[in-house]
Amino acid sequence: MEAVVPTPQSTGQATLGELIAEVRELLEQAGIDSAGQEAFWIVEHVFCLPAHRVVADRDRLLSHVELSAARELVGRRVNHEPLQYILGTQEFCGLEFDVNPAVLIPRPETELLVEYVAQRIPVERQATIVDVCTGSGCIAVAIARLRPRTRVIATDLSNASLDVARHNAARHAVGEHITWLEGDLLGPLEGQKLEGRVDVMVSNPPYIAEADWAALQPEVRLFEPRGALVAGPQGTELHERLLQEAGQYLSPGGVLIMEIGAGQARAMRRIVDQMSGYRFHQLVYDAAELERVVIVERVGT
Repeated sequence: MEAVVPTPQSTGQATLGELIAEVRELLEQAGIDSAGQEAFWIVEHVFCLPAHRVVADRDRLLSHVELSAARELVGRRVNHEPLQYILGTQEFCGLEFDVNPAVLIPRPETELLVEYVAQRIPVERQATIVDVCTGSGCIAVAIARLRPRTRVIATDLSNASLDVARHNAARHAVGEHITWLEGDLLGPLEGQKLEGRVDVMVSNPPYIAEADWAALQPEVRLFEPRGALVAGPQGTELHERLLQEAGQYLSPGGVLIMEIGAGQARAMRRIVDQMSGYRFHQLVYDAAELERVVIVERVGT
């Protein structure tokens, strides 16, 4: 059963401290993890206050307009809308990214993709990097910031996602450094004269199996874009297609670095072993010791 917005404790005036306590209680009733921290974040956002001012101004009496604004956002959160969509931002690789329901919310474990791209490409090297299924553009933007001498190309099937990605690139002053292409996986690379010239492909493609969709948290299932999450019956369909399409573009020794779901490493090894021209190079685990990233190397001359 989906969450129902609880009735606020008070419809009259309240101080900032009383509001924080009210918000925390409402979030706890809704089963929100870290309710106390989220209460502070919501209040900071609504009143544009730094953390120390939230504490210092706890006795300030709030107007009805201020209370209504805060309670509107709280109502969205207790119905399990992701906090990132409510606040409009998410941190990734030390950078703030704008997010909305058109894009998947960047996760900390996805930072591993950027880390391994950076390991592969020294800072002084000129290279061509393609980010597939770019979404918010967080991977492409982070790479462009870390490796300014590289040529970064980012693709996505969704025009709405690319709008968000372009905005984030401009926000972080790398808008002129990234080429954005709309289309399915590597289809947009056709005609770009990149055959055999891509040093690294990186992707966080959809990898959830269709049967697992109904069991996802409501924050994910009800609000994040399904097309950015669900791949098909197995969950590895997009990875396999990427491998099939990437062969003509990767240079010899080039790599495809992909995020995977927990338990998919064995299937990925089998897929790679059945394809000519590739070698399974490395499996990377995340901080929770879950399978998270596979690195596949293009072999041949």
